[in-house]
Amino acid sequence: MGRSRNARRDAAATVGVVEETVDGGLARLVPDPDRGRAWTLSIDGAPQSHVDLDDPAYLSFEYQRRLGHVIDLAAPPGKPVHAVHLGGGALTLARYVAATRPRSTQQVVERDASLVRLVRRELPLDPNARIRVRSTDAREGLAKVPDGWADLIIADVFSGARTPAHLTSIEFLDEVRRALKPSGVYAANLADGPPLAHLRGQIATAAARFGELALIADAAMLRGKRFANAILVASDLPLPIAELTRRAASDPHSARVEHGRQLTDFTGGARPVTDAAAVDSPAPPPSVFR
Repeated sequence: MGRSRNARRDAAATVGVVEETVDGGLARLVPDPDRGRAWTLSIDGAPQSHVDLDDPAYLSFEYQRRLGHVIDLAAPPGKPVHAVHLGGGALTLARYVAATRPRSTQQVVERDASLVRLVRRELPLDPNARIRVRSTDAREGLAKVPDGWADLIIADVFSGARTPAHLTSIEFLDEVRRALKPSGVYAANLADGPPLAHLRGQIATAAARFGELALIADAAMLRGKRFANAILVASDLPLPIAELTRRAASDPHSARVEHGRQLTDFTGGARPVTDAAAVDSPAPPPSVFR
């Protein structure tokens, strides 16, 4: 078995692909043929991250661009922030914050220690970036963030292609609120498909803990036509809805921004999720990654 894995890695190396078994499965780093030092990370065939080492402000994946808009609007342009990233992948969003908001202080919580080692080795961080990576469970790592420390918390955690149940509950959001400043912003990458029960439940859960919400999503997803990612944004202060809407609409893969009464109506009476009732997010159909 070890010989087979080594042979596969040797074959991959001939075309510039790096393959390595990590805690979460088989990780693959595939070079982007259109960008000199850019790579796509996948684990067991599920795309996780895209990163350009020469231009860390470039965001290729549509969900990462939408999170980039949230980062851009979380504080005045260029202002350093305290950011927490739950889920690391190739550290794309931490690199983005470091590039667009120099002198920011960031904590990344990524449970897969072997993935962290692979990314650090093959896609090294800027040594001047103030990025600390902790290899532990996302909720356990969040519990170690001081009260009121973060301007921004981003949850982008997937085990395989599913968000673990304990990161979907009211109790989890209580920890998020504790770690956020009163003016802080929370953003979560949520994956779901028809009938969107998971997404509706996550919106209802956030509404029980935050005063202001917005959802950035593909129109076809909101109509229950396909499995996709949506970005949920939450704060206790008014969100920059008009600018989020403009940016989402102008993306290569345009999206809608739902908020207010329309977003409340979209939940369809879904109830907030508690630890006792939480389940993993639904698995995507095989066709999603073809």
